[in-house]
Amino acid sequence: MRMPRLRFRHLVSALLLAPALPLWCQAPAVEEFNIHGQATVVSQADDAFRSPYQGPNSLRPGPERATSFTTTLMTGWRLWQGGEAYLDAEGAAGKGVGSVLGLAGAANGETYRVGNPEFRASLARVLLRQTFSLGGEAQKVEDDAHQLGGSRDSRRLVVHVGKFSVMDVFDGNAGSHDARSQFLNWTLMGQGAWDYPADTRGYTWGCAAEFYWDAWVARYGRFAEPLVANQLEIDHGFARAHGDVVELEHDHSLGDLPGALRLMVYRNTTRMGDYRLSLALSPTAPDVTSTRAYDRTKEGWGLNLDQALSADLVAFARWGWSDGRNESWAYTEVDRSVSAGLTLKGTGWHRPQDRLGVAAVQNGLSPDHKDYLAAGGLGFLLGDGRLNYSPERILESYYALGMGRFFTASLDLQRIWNPGYNRDRGPVSLVALRLHAQF
Repeated sequence: MRMPRLRFRHLVSALLLAPALPLWCQAPAVEEFNIHGQATVVSQADDAFRSPYQGPNSLRPGPERATSFTTTLMTGWRLWQGGEAYLDAEGAAGKGVGSVLGLAGAANGETYRVGNPEFRASLARVLLRQTFSLGGEAQKVEDDAHQLGGSRDSRRLVVHVGKFSVMDVFDGNAGSHDARSQFLNWTLMGQGAWDYPADTRGYTWGCAAEFYWDAWVARYGRFAEPLVANQLEIDHGFARAHGDVVELEHDHSLGDLPGALRLMVYRNTTRMGDYRLSLALSPTAPDVTSTRAYDRTKEGWGLNLDQALSADLVAFARWGWSDGRNESWAYTEVDRSVSAGLTLKGTGWHRPQDRLGVAAVQNGLSPDHKDYLAAGGLGFLLGDGRLNYSPERILESYYALGMGRFFTASLDLQRIWNPGYNRDRGPVSLVALRLHAQF
């Protein structure tokens, strides 16, 4: 039966009612079960901008407004000593500005969860986590989403198996990692140049292991790739289509101020097309999808830093690179990316629940990817029909107004120069209102 169209007033009603769900007491010292939830509405609009020509995947020159909505119910159980299970049911509806086309750094991170304008529900996570204690100092663990309250050792091995987001484990950052509460742009919430394995909603099946030894963490994961670029269906040929990632993290303190440095390397193997081969086959109308073959790879690395500069101020930066020889497959069309920013709590103006953030990012393409788009080729996000290349530059700022324990309302502003790497188009400005509830 066809679902009824989800109107904006329905989204706001769901957002306002979310905290009315049962809030079962305070977490015990060792929590056996927990339940959390969230609902997020992002209404975003762009302005009219210079657009002398357009292709099939161009950002339309506005003005346009689009609204996205997500809601998630997250449950966790303690199964046995060190064993935990998590199950998330997630619903999403709406769309992004321009149908999320024409920008490498797409402007609304929540649209990564939205696959259809009509409301659709799915199982986002089906996760088993096992922790093996290896000694060291005891650390308190607070009750949270995907985290049961209790304690853990500073030296431990943690194994994750099931369906979840790769970014649940890798590429964490205190300043920018969650589009529901921090920066909205795709290439600020994570490594833009990391084409990380995921279906079109941002989840996949796989396994990961984390080895904690006091201030050091080593991580490894292998994850399934989508069967077709940026689509929901997962390729079940796991041996021939997968993404591998290794990350080394060091946590440190400057004085009493915490920070972390992470180095990541990755390698994706799947049925990607080859940009240079598609140009050789058809120099004036290349089609990368016609050259798809298994055993094609994409390799890259990323650096990731966050550092508290005071009790309220956090600085962060990321720098990433991929070889960009084969087509973008799962995340976005970025082969080079560098970003930096600051987030500040509102303690100084007597609003400790508020946050102010400002950040900048520059995205770029590999030579093969650039030549392909310049010849009129299409990716799954980009394609103006031609290309006067220049790096895509983004400036984003937000102010998040805390309204008690459960609600946050944010105003977000973005200015994007050379959208889709095209100097002939833009710049474009976007403004967003984000409403977020959680319990």
